[in-house]
Amino acid sequence: MASVEEDFPRGGRTKKTTDSKVVVERSKVDNLFQSDEQTATKKRKGGAKDVSKKLKKQKTDEKEGGLTLNTAAKSVEILHIKNVREGMLFLGCVKEVTDFEVTVSLPCGLRGFLSIRNICDSYTKLLSEQLDSDMDNEEFCCLSQIFCPGMLLRCVVSKLDITKGGSLSIQLSVNPKLVNKSLTSSSLKAGMVLSGCVESVEDHGTIVDIGISGTKAFLPEDATRSKQHKSDEFKVGQYVTSRVEEVKNGGRVVRLSTGPSTVAQACADTKQGWNLTNLLPGLMVKATVKKVTKHGLHLDFLSSFSGQVDFLHTEPGQESSYAEGLQVQACLLYIDPTTRLIGLSLRSYLLQPGSNIEPTPPAGDRIGEVVKECKMTAMHHMSGAMLELPDKTPAFVHRNHLKEPSDPANENKVSAMPQHTCRILDFSPLEQIYFVSLRKSVIEQRFYRYQDIHTGQVVEGKVSVLLSHGMMVHLSEHVKGLVPRTHLSDIVLKNPEKKYIEGMKVKCRVLSVDVDNRKLCLTRKKTLVESTLPLFFSYNDARPGRVSHGYIVSIKDFGCIVRFYNNVKGLVPLGELSSESIVCPEDVFYVGQVLKAKVLRCEPVKEKLLLSFKAVAEGETEESTKSQFDCEVGKMVEAKVVKKSIKGLEVVILPDEGHAVLPTVHLSDHMSNCQLLWESLQEGDTISNLICFNKNKQNITLTKKPRVRWSLEEGAVPKDFSEITVGMQLTGWIRNIMSYGVFVEFPYSLVGLAPKSAMSDKFISDTSTAFKLGQTVIAKVTNLDEEKRRFLVTLKISEVIMPDGDARTTLLNGLQERRAVKEMLTVRDDSELRQQLAALIVGQKLKLTVDSETQNGAKFKSDDLHGAAIIASKHHVAGVNLTPGQKVSAVILSVDILSTCVHVSVLPKLLGKKKSLNEGLCCSAVVQFVDQDFAVVSLNDAAQLALIQTCSHLNEVVLSESHRLKVGMTLTVEVVEPSCEELEGLPLVLWKGSAPRKQRTTSENQPDSSGHRFGEILQGKVRSVKPTCIQVALEDGSMGSVHVSQVVEPAEVRLGSFPTSTVRVGSTVKARVIGGREATSNRFLPFSHPKFKYTIPELTLIPSQLDTGVHFKPVRAKDKLASYKTGDEITCFISKFKSDKKCLEITSDPCITGTVDLLSMITDPKDAHHPEKLFKLGQAVRAKVVEANVQPHRFVLSLTGVCKLEKGSIMLGMVTGFKPQVGLLVKLPFGGMGTVSVTDVTDSYRQNPLEMFNKDQLIRCCLLDVENGKWHLSLRPSRLNPQKAKPAKDPEVLSLDHLQLGQVVRGYVKSVSEQGVFIRLSRSITGRAQLQQSSKYFVKSHKILSSHLPVNTLLTTKIFSVDREDELVELSLLSADTGKPDVLPESLGLPLRLVGDKKKSDSKKAKKRSSSESEQKPTEPQIPKKKKKKLNKSKTDGDDSGVEVYFREEEDEEDKVKHDSAKVAPSSAGPSRLQVAAGFSWDVGLSSLRPMLEAKDGDSSDGEEQDGNDKPQKKTRHELEQEKKSAEKALLQREAELMDPNLRPQDAAAFERLLLASPNSSLLWLQYMAHHLQATQIEQARAVAERALKTISFREEQEKLNVWVALLNLENMYGTEESLKKVFERAVQFCEPMPVYQQLADIYANSNKIKEAEGLYKTMLKRFRQNKAVWLSYGTFLLQQGQSDAASTLLQRALNSLPPKESVDVITKFAQLEFRFGDAEKGRNMFDKVLTNFPKRTDLWSVFIDLMVKHGSQKEVRALFDRVIHLSVSVKKIKFFFKRYLEYEKKHGTPQSIQVVKEKAMEFVEAKGKDATN
Repeated sequence: MASVEEDFPRGGRTKKTTDSKVVVERSKVDNLFQSDEQTATKKRKGGAKDVSKKLKKQKTDEKEGGLTLNTAAKSVEILHIKNVREGMLFLGCVKEVTDFEVTVSLPCGLRGFLSIRNICDSYTKLLSEQLDSDMDNEEFCCLSQIFCPGMLLRCVVSKLDITKGGSLSIQLSVNPKLVNKSLTSSSLKAGMVLSGCVESVEDHGTIVDIGISGTKAFLPEDATRSKQHKSDEFKVGQYVTSRVEEVKNGGRVVRLSTGPSTVAQACADTKQGWNLTNLLPGLMVKATVKKVTKHGLHLDFLSSFSGQVDFLHTEPGQESSYAEGLQVQACLLYIDPTTRLIGLSLRSYLLQPGSNIEPTPPAGDRIGEVVKECKMTAMHHMSGAMLELPDKTPAFVHRNHLKEPSDPANENKVSAMPQHTCRILDFSPLEQIYFVSLRKSVIEQRFYRYQDIHTGQVVEGKVSVLLSHGMMVHLSEHVKGLVPRTHLSDIVLKNPEKKYIEGMKVKCRVLSVDVDNRKLCLTRKKTLVESTLPLFFSYNDARPGRVSHGYIVSIKDFGCIVRFYNNVKGLVPLGELSSESIVCPEDVFYVGQVLKAKVLRCEPVKEKLLLSFKAVAEGETEESTKSQFDCEVGKMVEAKVVKKSIKGLEVVILPDEGHAVLPTVHLSDHMSNCQLLWESLQEGDTISNLICFNKNKQNITLTKKPRVRWSLEEGAVPKDFSEITVGMQLTGWIRNIMSYGVFVEFPYSLVGLAPKSAMSDKFISDTSTAFKLGQTVIAKVTNLDEEKRRFLVTLKISEVIMPDGDARTTLLNGLQERRAVKEMLTVRDDSELRQQLAALIVGQKLKLTVDSETQNGAKFKSDDLHGAAIIASKHHVAGVNLTPGQKVSAVILSVDILSTCVHVSVLPKLLGKKKSLNEGLCCSAVVQFVDQDFAVVSLNDAAQLALIQTCSHLNEVVLSESHRLKVGMTLTVEVVEPSCEELEGLPLVLWKGSAPRKQRTTSENQPDSSGHRFGEILQGKVRSVKPTCIQVALEDGSMGSVHVSQVVEPAEVRLGSFPTSTVRVGSTVKARVIGGREATSNRFLPFSHPKFKYTIPELTLIPSQLDTGVHFKPVRAKDKLASYKTGDEITCFISKFKSDKKCLEITSDPCITGTVDLLSMITDPKDAHHPEKLFKLGQAVRAKVVEANVQPHRFVLSLTGVCKLEKGSIMLGMVTGFKPQVGLLVKLPFGGMGTVSVTDVTDSYRQNPLEMFNKDQLIRCCLLDVENGKWHLSLRPSRLNPQKAKPAKDPEVLSLDHLQLGQVVRGYVKSVSEQGVFIRLSRSITGRAQLQQSSKYFVKSHKILSSHLPVNTLLTTKIFSVDREDELVELSLLSADTGKPDVLPESLGLPLRLVGDKKKSDSKKAKKRSSSESEQKPTEPQIPKKKKKKLNKSKTDGDDSGVEVYFREEEDEEDKVKHDSAKVAPSSAGPSRLQVAAGFSWDVGLSSLRPMLEAKDGDSSDGEEQDGNDKPQKKTRHELEQEKKSAEKALLQREAELMDPNLRPQDAAAFERLLLASPNSSLLWLQYMAHHLQATQIEQARAVAERALKTISFREEQEKLNVWVALLNLENMYGTEESLKKVFERAVQFCEPMPVYQQLADIYANSNKIKEAEGLYKTMLKRFRQNKAVWLSYGTFLLQQGQSDAASTLLQRALNSLPPKESVDVITKFAQLEFRFGDAEKGRNMFDKVLTNFPKRTDLWSVFIDLMVKHGSQKEVRALFDRVIHLSVSVKKIKFFFKRYLEYEKKHGTPQSIQVVKEKAMEFVEAKGKDATN
């Protein structure tokens, strides 16, 4: 049965978790009545409302008087869901039955769910048999056959589930074993009423399962019941309530009866032995009223129990009759065994005979209905409130639904409200009452029930889940619909999950609604959603000739079946599919395709529909034929409304009945009136004064906009693009709003673009807030594109001309439209209130009574206007004392008939006498009320009211709330008519807007138009004073500007002063024109002609310039800039600080602005954080010119008094980067760059000297000298401040003369190579410590040293020798010389190097050996025997440490030269050969030298014995031949060494010799480069690389690539970013680009330049997106950096970019990378997914196994092998996997596991053998 849930999924419900046990803790007694907000329970098919979220009542521990088994609660409250526990017993009522679940209504509005698995054991067994067998079992009955709505059940809470939304779901069971589990066979008594389920139906009766083990219950067949009805009555699993008639055999056999009256009248009594553990719900008891409270009753029953009856379960109308001591009959509703809480009911329908109650309300289903004017009859603070609906029906609102979930509880406020609006949520059968909600959010929900939705409606919802067959969309909390897979888009989507994500908002159209089954079908096909064609909801709608959009649901040989809405479908026969012959429709059409279909014939009765695609294609539609002759553009028509839609009205033109469209936005020029008119117009209304503005084949479009109508009537409208001319002014409307501008539409379908810059004279950042769609505008054509037939327009108010009288006409038209709306509403609704409201006018006075005063104003009542809301805002009651009931006079400001609301004012000044007005009078007006497009103003702050428009121009743009009209704002208006009839006697006034706008006309360009010439002297008044300029209002009304440099005489300007501060606002000044500015860009205009006039003049106030006798010439900015020279000191003024670039803009002249960068404006690094604080706008400063260029324009200044970089000067610099080999990279003022060597950072060296600096840090530095345009800098205190600096611990080493032999100095490691350790002693001097002088330990390779001595390690050294000619410094790092520990730690366990006398003697022995092997006659060393013996003795006695030591040939030779040069005269041949191979490493063959050493020791002792023989012995012939052979052998060995390619040459000459033999060998060239780099000869290494690129043959691509890569590496380590970039660009030109990109990416990654590597990889993805290797390489890089998420995203991109055939390979490669660098678990999942889809890819299985063996556990590996050996692939491949399995177990397993593998192999072989036999 565990699989029942999966096999039978609940329709439309999420599967409940099986392991989420909910534990609801009991609250403490002192927290008993705490109000606790509940989350909403999950709604099941529109049920389980929020009402059921309730708190469970707790009980106190005491009872007033008398002993009871359970204690009564202090107060009565309804049961809340939070207090429901597992094991609670309930009396429930069946509400709804589905295939797999029964919805049960529980007391107090709770709802539970009874699963098909929780009926009884016999039914569950039957269900299992039914599932297992193919045949239908006749005994098995579905739930609807054994349960019916209204049936009363005794049930137990089996489980509390947590739904997906986080709320509780009550799972119930009626299994008798759980319901009656507290009863035993011994406790059964006659007269008990028990519940059970039918176990089996026998011949003479029925066996009933009552859940008591050891007891059989039998229900005998009633004698009156006929045989044929027996099977109809009882079925296995059927729930029965029965009375125990007889108990036999000690309770083992029980006889039952089920008569309705018998069961209902059976009353439980004390003799039946009821106790707290076995009390059952549904029992009838006799009870005594113990206490009566406002919220319910306390009862005593069965002598020792107490229970409660809440107010929902007292009998209505009898509340007053309940008194203490009254005997009543009650029914048990629920029992909580844990808290001993018992709930009872006194409702008559639960006490009467019969086991069913009415499941639906008697007045019909009203669930979801919104009910107004409800009255609250009672408030129960712990439970909720009782309401009375207008039809006197009672309703209950749970306390959680008295307010919004987020609002604080305020029950007093709710109960004080006289009327309420509520929405009916549910009907509770047990209480027979409606549960309602007062939540505004619930009431305002558009879709609460499926009845609220209509077919064809366009709706918006949220995607909740994507399924295989479609997508679920939630329109609201209670309503969801399915978008079938074929309806997800106009085309079939292969991967819908890429387009749709959970929570995404989508717009759909309703295809069908099944209210009974709560099913909703939607479509996302754009064509269907946006279709304007008539919709076919029924066959009656499909009239012949009509055209509609439909979608193909089936394609047959005889045609296509097309479906419309509500399952209306028709056939398009083969001949009507197309005008061309179609043989196979499947080749042309596809299922789900949306097409227009025309109705040819329809039979609604037979539901037959014949359609045609061909007729539509030929243009034979009903609409198009009519539109050809019905109407012409510009024709005035009258039309009748036939249908209303959101976008507009569908109308027919009278009298011809031609169809047309009137969009909502075309109802008026005022956008607020458009919506009002749309709401007031109804189907059947006639609209006059319409004009056609557009006509096409589909439809005719009409407009009622007066301005568009006038323009069409005048005929000044272009009918085609060819008629449009630049400068033409047109009236249009906003068609579309984009981020870059707005599209403006004009009649005849002409559309122009107004770019963002041409939309308004103001700056517009967001185009969406400037205009509204459909808004009427006046546009002027500015540009024409003849080729593309496009044109640009401007909407700027300054550019367009508004005709005289327009403002007046627009105002009157708008108000006339509002009056028309008022009249329509009055005529349509003949209610007395609307008639009275229509008679009210603005300015009329009323007598009112104060109703209440609120925070936002006051509310009033009127005897004449019953039901109207009369409101005064806070502004309109200010200063007036109001008390409820007070009689006041008020003046009307606005009347809204739609919402029956009147806005009034009680301000005394508005109630006074009206003053007379004269025509043409300009007076002040105060805004009193704003209603969208119109506002009410009071004139002269008195009682006279008038109406104005909120916008003074059609094109006016209001960018922020602060610019909108607000109550209390003062304006200036002009009286046009003192009393206007059209305004019902109010004066007609016009508002000119907040500021007068200059209307530009064509006359501006004529000579007599206003303007100012150069040199003209003017008078003006100072309007505003800013730090850098002064605005002057000139006498002619225009504005002029005075630059800060033109205020005071230049000679009188003091540093730090602010010249503009000397001028006062409002003062009159005399000024002279010195130039002008462009109006659009504010750019200073050059003086092209002295008679040229400027609209914005640039003025000067300097007294010396105002003298008319002084003749001054205009100076152009170019000439002024050319006059400045570097080093000039000029007076400037601070203009602006740019925080993003950290630079200062300063101005010296109206036409010139210069820049000062950060390093040129401050001298102290502390000021770098806030440099703007040092300077104030308009302040006068002295600046030095750094650079003044005309072309390109550059004007750079300095405020530090320095204008160029000089040697020895101290400047501020900014750290830009770090290079260990170089030091600090520093940016200097005036565009300079420099470097600070590590030895110049401080006077006292420290480890890691560069760590103390950060990027962008400002530092003071001393300029030492310049080389190749780059400065060498020093940060030493002794350089920056020599007077105050302390003596340097590590003084500068300026030359070799400063170094003395034996001197101990400190330096930083520069590099470590085979030649030794190179140590930087200063910026220009580097010393070398040879390997033998670096450590006392013998090192086989320099790499050991380099790993312990990274670059810039601080070391102490001793000067060993100084070669001033070759400029070489030899150093020693030995601890004996420096007194410091050895550079290598002892922990490495390296052998000691040979030292002292032992080295000397061994040196001589080595020489002796080499001499004897030479071809020359041996010459013994001329050493006396005694002395030689002494040497040997001293070595043995004094210096033998017992440690085995190795030696190197070089060391021996050096020691020999130093100590024994006078004593030993070696032969010429031997030593020369040994010397050539001096660089060869002897490490490998050292062991072979030991026997020779021993032999030489022997020779030495023999020599000592032959003391007296000074002459050499004469050699035999054989010995001479042996010597000759050995000499030849040595020569051959030397030649072989020279020929050996693995032997690395030691000098340039050797390299050149080898390169002559192998010019195309990149290896040789690279070794040659490395040879130079070890000597830090970087330029020579570059030169070698360039030679290699020229020398290597062009056919050797790989060899050339190797050199390019080496050069890239070189530039990366030693060059700059620029040099690296240049090399890279060259490499890409000469080589295949892809490998070059890859090599550079690897170089960046290896040198830890992560950002550069990422940038390069992104470029590679764009350039080589089809190359799989690029994606894999980038993936490897990301995973190595630990960016696992980025790698996953990259994989998705790769799969989208690469061909599908590469997908498997790419995924597996990424999976392998995850194993190596990322998350092995993730890699395993990726392999799993691929191999699930491609199980026969044995190569992938093999790779997977290798990776799992390396990274996985033994358990995982074995599981993988077990999967592989069961694959359905060839036997040969399986054999290979078995072999690997066995190898794995032999290596990692046990004998038992090996045996298991062998057995599996045998089983496989046997199985294959059987298959072959079969």
